[in-house]
Amino acid sequence: MEVNLSGSVVLVTGGVRGVGAGISRVFLDAGATVVACARRPADAPIESNGRGIDFLPCDVRDPDSVKGLIDAIVERYGRLDTVVNNAGGAPFALAADASANFHSKIVQLNLLAPLLVSQVANEVMQKQETGGSIIMISSVSGHRPSPGTAAYGAAKAGVDSLVSSLAVEWAPKVRINSVIVGLVNTESSHLHYGDDDGIAQVARTVPLQRMAVPEDIGRTAAFLASPLASYISGGSLLLHGGGEKPAFLEASTASVPAATHPGASGA
Repeated sequence: MEVNLSGSVVLVTGGVRGVGAGISRVFLDAGATVVACARRPADAPIESNGRGIDFLPCDVRDPDSVKGLIDAIVERYGRLDTVVNNAGGAPFALAADASANFHSKIVQLNLLAPLLVSQVANEVMQKQETGGSIIMISSVSGHRPSPGTAAYGAAKAGVDSLVSSLAVEWAPKVRINSVIVGLVNTESSHLHYGDDDGIAQVARTVPLQRMAVPEDIGRTAAFLASPLASYISGGSLLLHGGGEKPAFLEASTASVPAATHPGASGA
């Protein structure tokens, strides 16, 4: 059973670089018409199987810009079937050193902007006979310590909470889910993990022995947008290659730890 999204119209926010570009390519592969928005165009064409994205500029933090984007999509294509809220991110900044304005901007981009885009898209989808699907690209940073990106992690935790509420409010016409993403290898990985050796060493910490590639996130999002996931709403799908090994396993001097969690043998 292949995911076939032919005839559907998909919006991918931040869909021209990194993870977003991979998501856009996967939806193109699945036959969808893909509109990708960002503040500036892609540095290179985003294409797959001879088809490319339709780029529209948008600042997803600005209500007028978002309204104009959704209106333009509906005017051009007559409908909007899926939104993938991918735009986001945060530079490294220790919480004690960052300004209140910095924290506010991070929360605005990573929590309030996806809510804004979803609100405007929902207005369209509620009027469509087939409704629609909204997918939030979340992060493991929202579910474990996120030193250096504390506000980002808090915002992503908020996104996953938001999903569970909106899935109730907007049912049955609109399904909404999140993809909780772990480590991803993109063109900017060196900024986070160092040189090629550093990237390889980080990848070896993942149980599946590799980081995700952008298309891994795209395939998961395409599944959630498809009829194969027609009964999935309010869900959060972990996409982290098995997660992170417990730190105590590296610290232990036992050749074979007696238990899988501290204190288990004496409990």
